[in-house]
Amino acid sequence: MSLGRQKLGSQGLEVSAIGLGCMGMSQAYGPADEAESIATLHRAIELGCTFLDTAEVYGPFINEELLGRALKGRRDRVTIATKFGFRIADGKQAGLDSRPEHIREVVDASLQRLATDRIDLLYQHRVDPAVPMEDVAGAVGELVTQGKVRFFGLSEAGIANIRRAHAVHPVSALQSEYSLWERNLEPEIIPALKELGIGLVPFAPLGRGFLAGDVKRAEDYPEGDFRRGDPRYQGENFDLNVAAAATVRDIADAKGAKPGQIAIAWLLAKGPDFGIDIVPIPGTKRRSYLEENVAAADIALDATEMLGLDMALTPDKVSGPRYTERGMSMVDR
Repeated sequence: MSLGRQKLGSQGLEVSAIGLGCMGMSQAYGPADEAESIATLHRAIELGCTFLDTAEVYGPFINEELLGRALKGRRDRVTIATKFGFRIADGKQAGLDSRPEHIREVVDASLQRLATDRIDLLYQHRVDPAVPMEDVAGAVGELVTQGKVRFFGLSEAGIANIRRAHAVHPVSALQSEYSLWERNLEPEIIPALKELGIGLVPFAPLGRGFLAGDVKRAEDYPEGDFRRGDPRYQGENFDLNVAAAATVRDIADAKGAKPGQIAIAWLLAKGPDFGIDIVPIPGTKRRSYLEENVAAADIALDATEMLGLDMALTPDKVSGPRYTERGMSMVDR
């Protein structure tokens, strides 16, 4: 089992067909186990899952440092994506900051933590309304010219800002939440990505674990786990969402697969459907789940199965917002 390669956007970036989201190795999903996280990163490289996603704000800082340690002697075998865009004070996220001088500082610090001389894909983590997008794209373009960055990406940006950025420096990828569970990109964003030749990197492709099949109510997760505050895991929303996800479980059972594998296979099939490059980055900190996720590349869904999944999880059947009110306020829609 070894993953194939996939173009991501029209600027020359090529990555593994499925990536690995590394955030959970340092925050959000319960206690971390560094030894298992590093073993997971090494196993990902063995499997050809070499598109690794991190950010300065994960931890903060400690996720990039973890990758820097884990990739010693392996740097040239992976594609590293990281992100800027937050002000960090006293070890916590403290608002947005995409001023060009801050971008330059963040990149220099990220390079040091990652123990590398270049970032393969640099995203603006969230659009900063206080800084013109042209200034952001211009600053990243300068870093590309200097060789510190190879490709430019945006995260959770809306159409107007995608176009403004792309006009100054070509955008290779948009990272955004997209899954069977969350279809907000379909009406407008995905057609714009196709028009502009920009790839899509869906994060939370398993609905933050909900589509993996083994879920509990918000209050049953430990303190510090992101899902305790996720509206879709709470109260009546939880019951309605378990019912909506039943089709994923049924198709998985019929194919002898895991529900999460079906969710990833659906995403991989959507790329050709939409005419864009789609590279999901399911996050995990354990080798067993990594191996399951990578194996999804070998699962083929026929037209009937795809339609059944499409209809089972239409936006009106998923209950609750995808973020808290504060989280949604930073999504550029």
